[in-house]
Amino acid sequence: MAAKIIGNLFKFELIVLLVFLCSNLTLGQTQFTMLRLPDTGQSNSYTATFGEDNDYNIYVPFFIVNGNGTVTDTITTLLWQQKDGGEMTIENASLYCDTLTFGGFTDWRLPNNQEAFSILNHQFTNPALNTNVFTKTAAEYWWSSDKQVGDVSKVWCTNAGGGIGNHPKLETISGGGTKKFHVRAVRNIGERILDSHYSNFGNETLIDNATKLLWQKTLFPTKLTWEQALTYADTLSFAGYTDWRVPNIKELHSIAETYCSNPAVNTAFFAISGKIKIWSSTTLPNEIGKAWYLDTQYGITTYDDKTNSNYLICVRGPFSLSTGLKLNSAAIKEISVFPNPASDLVAVQSDGLTTSNLKVELFDMSGRLIQTSSIFQGSPIAYFDTRNLFSGEYIIKVSSETELYIKKLVITK
Repeated sequence: MAAKIIGNLFKFELIVLLVFLCSNLTLGQTQFTMLRLPDTGQSNSYTATFGEDNDYNIYVPFFIVNGNGTVTDTITTLLWQQKDGGEMTIENASLYCDTLTFGGFTDWRLPNNQEAFSILNHQFTNPALNTNVFTKTAAEYWWSSDKQVGDVSKVWCTNAGGGIGNHPKLETISGGGTKKFHVRAVRNIGERILDSHYSNFGNETLIDNATKLLWQKTLFPTKLTWEQALTYADTLSFAGYTDWRVPNIKELHSIAETYCSNPAVNTAFFAISGKIKIWSSTTLPNEIGKAWYLDTQYGITTYDDKTNSNYLICVRGPFSLSTGLKLNSAAIKEISVFPNPASDLVAVQSDGLTTSNLKVELFDMSGRLIQTSSIFQGSPIAYFDTRNLFSGEYIIKVSSETELYIKKLVITK
């Protein structure tokens, strides 16, 4: 009897701790290391109803294949292995990343669940990756560093179909199972490390300081079909705004808090309770009658028939927190760099680009800032002196509060 009472007390204390962690602004949350949240990559249209994923392209994935087995994600500023490290247990995957020397770096690690989900491309399936960038392997799943809340025998993994979920460690072949769980290492090349947290924005809205998305705090109270959800969001006037939309699956997954369950969101900000399904605007490309949704029991992403009814929460943005303006450069745009390849002075040109509050920077492929250029009125807008730089590939980045332009520069000596 005493043992039973102690056990019940322990369960109660654990529940209290989880509630505290899930409602705290900084504790118990997945660390957000990405500079920006990338788009899903979905480029096809699957309905005449406006508001599907394809109708909004925000931070379209833009990778640079570095030629040394690594890939630079210019949206998130993360550096990835191009080819995964093969099938292994989660314990060996952690050891593999921690001891990996690759591409000239030794600070590789397992990605957290948000990072692992960020490189998936939801225009493709099996694998849901851009295989012009990432090498196709036999992987069915890829490990993350996050364990399921309350059950360390389960680990968060992305899958080749485009989803993310919590799986028993022993499902992989090396653990005695039948499925292929692979490892892909990541490292930071940017300086941003931010605990994902929110601020109340007023009028029953909140802003995510990591993704700069503005969210409704509450769900629409009635379940809707997928098409109905698109129409409702597109015509919604709420809190003084009329540009609401259904979030894509990466945006929706960004509010999932895997340190929490029932619901797996921060309930100090979101008025969501229990296990429910929330629609995204993203279609399953190989079964176009289905769309992705977020399950709030643990935070997995999966799909349902579009004719079924699920809940909806609307989103706006992303926004610049300093100006309140919507970022208006959906895709990475081209700038002119000449000569390229180069060995001396390099000119940066972009006709019609506003030069006020503009930064023009030169990075190496590890993300290290090499030079910052002065800005000139007219064209060219900037110059770099490459005479003292080693041969190799570099990145020129032109950015302001609302614009981002990327160009690869090759230096030959």
